[in-house]
Amino acid sequence: MSDSISRREFIKQTAGMGVAAVVGGGIVTGSGIPAGQEGSTIAVVGGGSALKCTEKAVELAGGMGRFVAKGARVALLPNAQSRHPGSYTNPDVVRAAVRMCRAAGAEVVDALSWLPERFWQATGLDKVLEEEGAGLKISGREDELFKRIDLPEGRALKAAHVMKSLDEYDVLIDMPIIKDHAGNKFTGTMKNLMGLNSPNCNRTFHMENWETDPDALQHLDQCIADLNMAVKPDLCISDATEIITTNGPFGPGKLARPGKVIVGTDRIAMDAYGTSFLGLKPEDIIMIGRGHAHGLGEMDLSKVRILEAGS
Repeated sequence: MSDSISRREFIKQTAGMGVAAVVGGGIVTGSGIPAGQEGSTIAVVGGGSALKCTEKAVELAGGMGRFVAKGARVALLPNAQSRHPGSYTNPDVVRAAVRMCRAAGAEVVDALSWLPERFWQATGLDKVLEEEGAGLKISGREDELFKRIDLPEGRALKAAHVMKSLDEYDVLIDMPIIKDHAGNKFTGTMKNLMGLNSPNCNRTFHMENWETDPDALQHLDQCIADLNMAVKPDLCISDATEIITTNGPFGPGKLARPGKVIVGTDRIAMDAYGTSFLGLKPEDIIMIGRGHAHGLGEMDLSKVRILEAGS
């Protein structure tokens, strides 16, 4: 944990190796997750406040101490893309994550972004970070602030350009809000990683008529799947407490209130589960199938252990 750069290099090199766990029976740990099968397990909690649901879901996943060691430097990636309700990560989901990281002994907890501070102010996320003793580290958009990561297995994206500052951290927690998207119709754990990738590189994801042209949509989703081979979060916490089901990703849009938080390490399984909140199926979203094809996780929910509870 002390050498964050070498750890991040390891993650980069092994991100595309696939999920080694076999789903089904197994020895159940105290957390309820079969030993050795963490990648095929997700925790889903609803029925309470966003804060309590997040705490309970992380507890079901084995507790924050499984992911954050004493003295660790933790990077959070919430979505602060828009100020409209249901379009940004619930501040109390972020509050709970910071508190649990601190309780696990984290030395540093920072949210990373290249979005200007006004986005964080408009959503109230800056206030929560300040109240809980976490930092907000905003990167510039200049190309030299991003590290090129070649993707020889990428089908549309041959190189990612990820924030260099990510190498300063030991743990990455991906914290998207599940919501509608004008193009591919779904935002979740996979798409949220565009928040670490250079905005100049992200522009290449969007071809002309990317909202309607089938070829452009295929390209967008393949780029997102390819990007996910460059960065592997240590933990994902998906906010599905209040979400927009139309006019995404910025809103304003029609609001739904699933009232749930999903936690796990398998981005594909978590996004596959999250499609139901938008009235979709995993196979409706191209990037989910492409991520599965890259070996990043399991999209067949019948093969995923889903731990559900109330808060």
